[in-house]
Amino acid sequence: MARYAISGRATIAGTAALPLVSLYAVAASRPKLVEVGIFNTTAVAVAVSLNRLTTAGTPGVGLTEVAEDDPDQVALATGFAGHTAGPTITGEVRRTTLGAAIGSGVIWTFGPNGLAIPAGTANGVGLIVPTGTGQVLDYSLIWDE
Repeated sequence: MARYAISGRATIAGTAALPLVSLYAVAASRPKLVEVGIFNTTAVAVAVSLNRLTTAGTPGVGLTEVAEDDPDQVALATGFAGHTAGPTITGEVRRTTLGAAIGSGVIWTFGPNGLAIPAGTANGVGLIVPTGTGQVLDYSLIWDE
């Protein structure tokens, strides 16, 4: 099993309907999320949640997936920076409020088995602002496949 990561600064100020960043499975792969880190880039508090996504909507720019343990491996799951049309957002997996300070953050871990993303190109996870309009955040998502 190989480990991959996406990391960066959000390209949009997320909302309850538009994820800041998303990660989607493919038909032949069931990635398992092992860690998510999110950090505030402003001095304004913001609520953030990790939710399951069951449609793609219109994702933004594709991100570069980085292999952590074997640079010759290519990830099957795909990461996207922002969305221009909202996906179907379902089950909330985690929620937090980041403090009103630059660098305030949280790292969520998902134990030895990870958080499974069901196989299928419409299945994924995304970081949203469940209370409405948010702000730009720094993020990292790490998964195994």
